[in-house]
Amino acid sequence: MMNEEVRNIMTKNPVVAKPNQTIQEIYELMTGQQIQQLPVVSEDNKLLGMVTAYDLLKAEKGHTAARLVSEIMSTKIVKITPKDKVGTAAELFADKRFKTLPVVNLQNELKGVVTAFDVIRCAYREEYPRPILYKDEFAYN
Repeated sequence: MMNEEVRNIMTKNPVVAKPNQTIQEIYELMTGQQIQQLPVVSEDNKLLGMVTAYDLLKAEKGHTAARLVSEIMSTKIVKITPKDKVGTAAELFADKRFKTLPVVNLQNELKGVVTAFDVIRCAYREEYPRPILYKDEFAYN
């Protein structure tokens, strides 16, 4: 399982932010989609950075909803490729304590995202191919 390629568990075509969007627009997008971290991409889908709920919270303290995502996004980000192993993603999540990794090709084009939850789900399905919580044998009387 840990030797499986990230492309097999990543979310393809994730929700993204553009650098010229306002903080208010991204706040509404993130809350509406219940997302805590978004990749920021250029018009040609090149990864520029990441914006997080924490970034929005920090920016909101200054009442600057009209500011642009490009002003608050993180540009020093860890990223992986589709052929990197799930174990690599797991190690990065454990070591760096973040929740989402952008997945890019060699041209830095965003191909997807992988989350810590994706890794957990992959490990769980390896151990338990069939759901165990809602089996027919469970009876709540």
